[in-house]
Amino acid sequence: MSRYSTNNILRDGNGLRRLASTIIPIIPVSSTDTYIQTTSIERLDKLASTFYGDSSLWWIIASANGLGKGSIIVPPNSKLRIPTKNNIQQIINNLNTIK
Repeated sequence: MSRYSTNNILRDGNGLRRLASTIIPIIPVSSTDTYIQTTSIERLDKLASTFYGDSSLWWIIASANGLGKGSIIVPPNSKLRIPTKNNIQQIINNLNTIK
């Protein structure tokens, strides 16, 4: 479930391939979301591994909480919203559909 799976492949003037920009969606609040309070420094990839079984899904937690701009470190005493695992596939399917 890569966040890049919905990206278009573009070609430049020389025929070289590259991925189009990834649009990270706004993660809607759900009544099934989990909320946690960190007590020490945490990493988004470790939290994704714990809650989703896949550390590459760190960006979902980051997007839901406005984090991850240059760092996957979460400071201590942060309240985080963890979107439910059941909504992840829908979130990924909706990526890059806004034109």
